[in-house]
Amino acid sequence: MAFRLFSREEKAPAVPERKASATGRVVAFASGSGRAVWSARDTASLTRSGFVGNPIGFRSVKLIAEAAAAVPLICEDREHRYETHPVIDLLRRPNPGQGRAELMEALLGQLLLSGNGYLEAVGLTPAGLPGELHVLRSDRMSVVPGEDGWPVAYEYAVGGRKHRFDMTGSPDPICHIKSFHPQDDHYGLSPMQAAAVALDVHNSASAWSKALLDNAARPSGAIVYKGIDGQGVLSPEQYDRLVGEIEMNHQGARNAGRPMLLEGGLDWKPMGFSPSDMEFHETKLSAAREIALAFGVPPMLMGIPGDATYANYAEANRAFYRLTVLPLATRVAASMAWWLSEHLGAEIELRPDPDRVPALSDERDQQWRRVSEAAFLTDAEKRALLGLPPLAEG
Repeated sequence: MAFRLFSREEKAPAVPERKASATGRVVAFASGSGRAVWSARDTASLTRSGFVGNPIGFRSVKLIAEAAAAVPLICEDREHRYETHPVIDLLRRPNPGQGRAELMEALLGQLLLSGNGYLEAVGLTPAGLPGELHVLRSDRMSVVPGEDGWPVAYEYAVGGRKHRFDMTGSPDPICHIKSFHPQDDHYGLSPMQAAAVALDVHNSASAWSKALLDNAARPSGAIVYKGIDGQGVLSPEQYDRLVGEIEMNHQGARNAGRPMLLEGGLDWKPMGFSPSDMEFHETKLSAAREIALAFGVPPMLMGIPGDATYANYAEANRAFYRLTVLPLATRVAASMAWWLSEHLGAEIELRPDPDRVPALSDERDQQWRRVSEAAFLTDAEKRALLGLPPLAEG
């Protein structure tokens, strides 16, 4: 290959000008420092970090699900309140492995964790009702929308295999209960998603506290070396030996309080907590209160200090049932009743019975006293105000 030499009169081709921002290197250097790292927002990740790995999220979900599952339900139609009914029998023992409380707790737990709850109808009884009811995991279920946007099927995926539930016939094999989501037509928004940032803060604070305990529950310091000749540089062998001794003899809970023996030229300079370190515990409590707030659980019931919203525990418990448990139980029971009515071929209603909730006994006594003392009301009007069905004629 021949190389061409340029004469003095000829100029070499100009190199294309390369433009770059003066702050480009600074931006590139600083882009990864100090950035918050957030956990994934999918259902499986939130369940692991917010329920399995966080005591506030775990207790909030368990507290609501267990309380709502234990609320007694009333089965009635427009004319009668039933003490015995095929729907009552089905809910009493929905499947061979679960009773009513276990089924409702699983359904409510899925609804709180993902914003979606799925019930599957299995088999058929002579009355037209399902023979069994089963709760399906929401992280395995996906909606298949039709051309009009309404679900035409549900797909349940397990281990690479999928089962399709057809929703074009009647009655529906799946009862999908979802919470309100302003930006999704097919899936609900869970309290876990709303509390995701607070969950990350709380989990990070717990990890920081664990690391502090592993470091003997004291702030770090600095080992300063001053040589005989005034030089402050250790040889590589001296440095590696010092690091190894610190890791072996002065880290971990078993070495807490062990005095440090320093050889000549080494001096320990302890560092105190900064103001931000001193406020770290309050940051964790604030995150815990936000998690409880997202689920609708008074922090007082969770044992979180610093909350003075309610005067006492009984008042907080009453507000918890009135504002969180009963609305959730009412919505879930209404969805189940409408779905089971389609199977039964006759409309029934399922709703919570607040008169049998111990936490609301004081409110119930006051209401019954006011209604019974109202002389201007007839017996039929009093029964209607108390939520009782009308008396049969005669």
